[in-house]
Amino acid sequence: MSDLHVELTAPNGVKYTQPTGLFINNEWVKSKKGEKITSINPSDETEIASVQAASAEDVDTAVAAARKAFKTWRDVPGTERGDMLFKLSALVEKHQETLATIDTWDNGKPYNDALTIDVAEAIQVFKYYGGWADKLHGQVIDTSKAKLAYTLREPLGVCGQIIPWNFPLLMAAWKLGPALACGNCIVLKPAEQTPLSILFFANLVKEAGFPPGVFNVLNGYGKDAGAALASHLDVDKIAFTGSTATGRQIMKLASVNMKNITLETGGKSPLLVFDDANFDQAVKWSHMGIMSNQGQICTATSRIMVQEGIYDKFVEAFKERIKSTSVVGDPFKSDTYQGPQVTKTQFERVMGYIESGKSEGATLAYGGEAHKSANGKGFFVSPTVFTDVKDDMKIYREEVFGPFVVISSFKTEDEAVTRANDTTYGLGSAVFTTDLVKAHRVAQNIEAGMVWINSSQDSDYRIPFGGVKQSGIGRELGEAGLAAYSNTKAVHVNMGTEL
Repeated sequence: MSDLHVELTAPNGVKYTQPTGLFINNEWVKSKKGEKITSINPSDETEIASVQAASAEDVDTAVAAARKAFKTWRDVPGTERGDMLFKLSALVEKHQETLATIDTWDNGKPYNDALTIDVAEAIQVFKYYGGWADKLHGQVIDTSKAKLAYTLREPLGVCGQIIPWNFPLLMAAWKLGPALACGNCIVLKPAEQTPLSILFFANLVKEAGFPPGVFNVLNGYGKDAGAALASHLDVDKIAFTGSTATGRQIMKLASVNMKNITLETGGKSPLLVFDDANFDQAVKWSHMGIMSNQGQICTATSRIMVQEGIYDKFVEAFKERIKSTSVVGDPFKSDTYQGPQVTKTQFERVMGYIESGKSEGATLAYGGEAHKSANGKGFFVSPTVFTDVKDDMKIYREEVFGPFVVISSFKTEDEAVTRANDTTYGLGSAVFTTDLVKAHRVAQNIEAGMVWINSSQDSDYRIPFGGVKQSGIGRELGEAGLAAYSNTKAVHVNMGTEL
């Protein structure tokens, strides 16, 4: 429908056609109730476009389309599914500048990051899982001559996928790649704050040859479309990335029919710097580990703990690193390191934690104020560092999700590990030391789904990603990501046993 598209020109001059409808059965349609969501440019607070907002009725329609498609899609040979994923990867690469532009405009992340990190990895994710599509198989299990036993690897069915706003396209790719490779059908809900790149991407899925109903997109609010999707009786699996609080609600809703579930939720990841670490590298990685992507990363190493002998030196070097690297401003400028927070709500959340840190008695060592842009608009926060932080302070224990870090000191390895584990979260963690025996020992003792040794945020699409404790359930990426979207069926063949 022509009225479900709008011609846009982004701040960097890129012109493109933005879909604004719901994508169901490879067609653009209006929502049943006619409600809309308006996307806001966080850099200057202007409206970008309004898109259709799905209701529970639209969820019913999309799920029905996916269920119908699954009847035939599940039997499409893996090689053909893989070919479609390879073509999708090539199409994302072909349109990479447009996709990066949309995410920068809609989300606020620096264009260089959107292009060379987010979109670049999405291209590889689809290629990686395209390679897996015809290598998913069961096995024959030898028990005795009286029985032939084998397993089948089967898709789950209709999968609901709820995508966060911090990496709009990339987080969708993480979920779509393995789900499509395994032969599932998808109803995907992008974050209401950042729906635009997924809508543009939907046309690429159709162009890649995926049949109607295999991939559906429902823009909508979490309380409406998200809740309806998570509780839908004809949805077999729900995958969610977002806050721990929302993850708990998703679990409750999904329990109505005991859906298969994957959750990647919050974090307050520790980063330990021992006095024998490569000091310069520890400072650089620590800065990147919290300040990249505006601090809006679930695995952000936001609790930095430094051995007391180098603590003061580290704090000063960290502040100098911010001064030299964290250029805050227009995300389309090539020298910008940090753009705005994604929404006014997120901006106010970060500012609230800054006030909390001050009131609790921590020392504000750097930043701590709104950053004023050239036009006086936008949701910009200056990179913020607190020291003299106690372990019971709110800013030490709660996820801020912004360019906000606490730096404390420790004496011994045992103290560092104990304090690192004193959290309800368990997503990422990092250890800096030149003693590799110590590094491996600490890595084993830290309660987290991932440990980086002498780096931070150094994830890879070929390696499992996920957390423990209240940071999530299950794993994404790598071969492990396929397990989240397939069932193993056992077949027993009686070869002669008689009763």
